Amino acid sequence: MTVSENRIYMLNSVTDTICNSFIITTDDGKLIVIDGGYESETDNFLANLRQIAGTAKPQIDAWFLTHPHSDHVNCFFECMEYHADELDVKCIYYNFPSRGFFEDNDDSAMQTIDDFYRVLPLVADRMRVLCGGDTLQIGNAKFYILYSQDFEIKNCNNSSLVFRMELGGKSVMFTGDSETQAGEKILRLWKDSGLLDCDICQMSHHGQSGLQREFYEAVNPQICLWPTPSWLWTNCDGTGPFKTLFTRSWMEDLGVHEHYIMKDGKQVITL
Repeated sequence: MTVSENRIYMLNSVTDTICNSFIITTDDGKLIVIDGGYESETDNFLANLRQIAGTAKPQIDAWFLTHPHSDHVNCFFECMEYHADELDVKCIYYNFPSRGFFEDNDDSAMQTIDDFYRVLPLVADRMRVLCGGDTLQIGNAKFYILYSQDFEIKNCNNSSLVFRMELGGKSVMFTGDSETQAGEKILRLWKDSGLLDCDICQMSHHGQSGLQREFYEAVNPQICLWPTPSWLWTNCDGTGPFKTLFTRSWMEDLGVHEHYIMKDGKQVITL
């Protein structure tokens, strides 16, 4: 197999846990990664990368890191520290808050941000900071950065990069783990721009306690991507504390009938 089609691959979790791992290919030969998942996903990630790229040492043209939580970026750290000779990463896009931000506001990412600073010297020459309003062209894929960290919004999930990708005549919204406050700012800034209305939407925070209904109404997707394991999809058979069933009901109300769900294994969407 070679990279010659516009496709989104949403990788499954090998341990049926929360995980955010996307590989995107373009019809002009570009390969793009978003996050990657826990370090336990690394072997599965690399195996899929080699298969998709059709080469023993794939070239990643762009690797987006949405925010510093371990279920999103620890696979990246593992690849850069222990598998750097197995892939060629051209450019890494991110915008992480400082360590001091987490010390003062949200300790959920302290270990992850320390891991980031440990790995940073290995990749510093390829790191590029993204800010809301930036645009990128990576081959035939165009990216509009709609949101990056806001120092007034005091948690890690709300520091997620949120961006629109246009590829193959389709538009896709990637949301990381962004939550209500980030969504409110995005709506204030972009609601009348036409950039929120997308064909496909990645459901934020694995489909629960993420972005608000109003955000999804503005996106108005035809297809939803759920990076959601089986137990989270059902809220532990209805006995858990998670909000996935509410989010699912919103999408039903919006008339979305096409869902790609991580619990069902690797998902492939051709654009």
